[in-house]
Amino acid sequence: MEPAPLSLTVLHTNDIHSHFEMMSPLAAEIGRLRKAAGDEPVLLVDIGDHMDRAAVETEGSMGQANIDIMNLTGYEAITIGNNEGLTFTQEQLAAVFSGIQCPVICCNMLESATGEPPAWMKKRMILEKDGIKIGITGATAAFTPFYALLGWDALEPEQALREQCEWLAQEADLVIVLSHLGLPADKQLAERLEGVHAILGGHTHHVLEEPLLIAGTAVCGAGKFGRYLGRLRFERSGPSEGFRYAGGECLAVNPELNEDTVAPAAALHLAHSREALAETVAITDRALPLDVHGESVFGNLLAQAVRRFSGTDLSLVNTGQLLGTLPAGKISAGMLHGLCPSPINPCIVKLSGKAIRAALRQSLSTEFQDKAIYGYGFRGNTLGSLAIDGVNVLYDAAHLNYDSCIEAYVLGEPLNDDKVYNVGTLDMFTFHAGYESLAGDGDAVFLLPHFLRDLLRMELQRPGSLDEAEGKRWEMKGGSRDER
Repeated sequence: MEPAPLSLTVLHTNDIHSHFEMMSPLAAEIGRLRKAAGDEPVLLVDIGDHMDRAAVETEGSMGQANIDIMNLTGYEAITIGNNEGLTFTQEQLAAVFSGIQCPVICCNMLESATGEPPAWMKKRMILEKDGIKIGITGATAAFTPFYALLGWDALEPEQALREQCEWLAQEADLVIVLSHLGLPADKQLAERLEGVHAILGGHTHHVLEEPLLIAGTAVCGAGKFGRYLGRLRFERSGPSEGFRYAGGECLAVNPELNEDTVAPAAALHLAHSREALAETVAITDRALPLDVHGESVFGNLLAQAVRRFSGTDLSLVNTGQLLGTLPAGKISAGMLHGLCPSPINPCIVKLSGKAIRAALRQSLSTEFQDKAIYGYGFRGNTLGSLAIDGVNVLYDAAHLNYDSCIEAYVLGEPLNDDKVYNVGTLDMFTFHAGYESLAGDGDAVFLLPHFLRDLLRMELQRPGSLDEAEGKRWEMKGGSRDER
C-alpha cells in the first residue's frame, strides 16, 4: 500500500473577465507547473468573474466559450462572481453550467423559489487527490437587491461560510475557501473562521505577491485578466499529521506563451460568436454621431431609450457608455454590443432638483467628461458628458464654476431644487461612481435583466426615434453648445 502524499500544490485564478487572449498563456503556464510537480498532486481552481459579457466570445455564446476553455484547461472547482450571477438569468446560468466538468461551489446563493442552491451548484464538497481530502466551499459578494430581482436569495457570506467550514474541518485534511468577496472581507474571514487553511480571493482584483498569513490562514489574490497565476504549497510531516502552509506566490504570466488546445478553441468560439451576433436588429437611414464632450445624436438616443423604458419624466445617462458613432444602414446585434459593451442596467432613482442640477453642471466640465472609471460594470474608457431626455438646459459657458450657470426645465417647467423627481438612469451611479449626486438615497428600482444595448435596440426600432434624437437638449446662452 503506497503512503499518502505529503505535499499538495494549489493553483488559482480569479477575475479573468473573458480576456481570451490570456487563456492560452495561462493554460501553458498551468501545464508547465503540473509537469514540474511530477507525482505531487496539483489542484486548479477559479474564484469567479471568469465570464464577462463585454467580450464577443462570451456574449455570442452566452458563456459557453468560457465553459469550454475551463474544461480544456482542467479546472477542478470554481465559484461564481457577480459577472456570472448578475449578468445572466437563472435559466441562462443553468444552461451554461450544465456543460462544466467540475463542481461549481458557492454556499451563500439560494434560489428564492426553493430555498436551495440550483442543481448545478454545491455549497461544499470534498475532493480527493491521491488520498488527500480537500474540503472546498465558496461565497460570492451579496448584491442582495440586484440578486432578488433575478430570483436569488443572497445570504450574508460569513455566516454561510462558517457553517460549511465547521463541517469540512471535521471531515477533510485541508479546508479551502473560494472567496469572491474582496480583500477586506477575506482578511476578516481569516480572523474569524477556524480550521481554514487558505482563502483564495477575488473581486477586488488584488495582487498578493505572497499570501498574507492571518491567524494561520493563507489569504491570496491573483490580480485580474489572467495576468497572474497564484500558487500555494502545503506540506505535512507524515500521513497522520496535519497540513501546514509551506509557501506561496503570484506568478506573472507571459502573454507570449501558447499551447495547442486552448488557443484554437478560443479562435473557433470567436468566429462562431461573431456569426451569432451578425443578426440585423435595425436599419437606419443616417449615421448617429457621438461626442463624449458634448451633446450628440447617439447620446440623445441612449437617453431616450432609458427614459422610455423606465417610464420616467426625465433621464440622465453618461455618454461614455457608448464607444463610437452608429453608422447608417444595417445595424447588427454585434455592432450594438461593440458600441455599448458594458453589462449595465437601467434603474429608477428619486433625486432632488438640486442633485440633478449639480450633475448637469458637472457634465459641462472636462474634469468629469475625461474621468476614468473602473469597475461597477463599466467597460468604457471615460465617464463622458451627460446625455439627457425630458429635460432641457440653458447654460452660460462663461460662468461654469457657479450653479447659476444652469437653467434647466423638466417637461417645460423650471427645475425645482426642492422637488423630488423620478429619474431614469444607470445602476453604476447608485454606487457613487462618476456623477455622485445621481446615486439617490438607496431606494433605486433596478430594471434587470435588460442591458443598455437591449434598450438601444428597442429605441432604434421605434418609428420617429432618430428624428427625436436630433432635437437639441443643451443650449448655450448666446449660441449652441457646439459653438463653445
